[in-house]
Amino acid sequence: MSQNPAEPFLPSKIALRTLALIPAHNEAPRIAAVVTAARLHLPVLVVDDGSTDETAARAEEAGAQVLRQVPNQGKGAALRAGFRRALDEGYDGVLTLDGDGQHDPGEIPAFLGACRRSPHDLVVGARSFRQMPWVRRISNTLGRWSFSWALGRPVRDNQSGYRWISRRLMAALLDSGEAGFEFEVEMLVVCVCSGWILGWVPIRTIYGDQASHIRPLHHVVQFCRMVLHTRREVRRATAVKTAVGT
Repeated sequence: MSQNPAEPFLPSKIALRTLALIPAHNEAPRIAAVVTAARLHLPVLVVDDGSTDETAARAEEAGAQVLRQVPNQGKGAALRAGFRRALDEGYDGVLTLDGDGQHDPGEIPAFLGACRRSPHDLVVGARSFRQMPWVRRISNTLGRWSFSWALGRPVRDNQSGYRWISRRLMAALLDSGEAGFEFEVEMLVVCVCSGWILGWVPIRTIYGDQASHIRPLHHVVQFCRMVLHTRREVRRATAVKTAVGT
């Protein structure tokens, strides 16, 4: 049984039906292990975002459905492609995690448990910044402070891609034009400005030998843009609520 996209997830009303959604780009050495572990808990869809290696083949061999996106269009576009598939197939939510092994699929039950206990539209896995390499710890801490100021509420981890996302939040994000990490920031903005329910679960902080996809200057410029955009959206939403209440 699935919901209307406009309705919140109500644990007492429906059974929780969730799809694990893994966007992946050139993750052939790691994707099979992630898929295998995730499938212990949920059906898995991998969106292969224009990989030039055997990511798609390794994911299929491990038992995932695979949606190929050609050419490479960015993580935001890959997630939206997965959202469309999940909505079409009647899922009540998706559980997004990265294909590089930095998210432990063994923690999937923590997200599902949070949703079963109370209604949520977005549950974000919050990492311990103290366990990050010092450069990332500083950048993530400054980013969290800036984004918390823009959003007008404390944010524990705005960059984590390990998330449970409700059906109505997926539907609200389908027309987004954000392609990279900015899409996951926008997800938080849409949830909060819509007055929907945001929650957090603690997750492990895992860093291996994977190469970073971050371009420092581009990342900083884009993040500053998103902070200012967030501040404007929060002010607009507040003004609308004030006008409705008068």
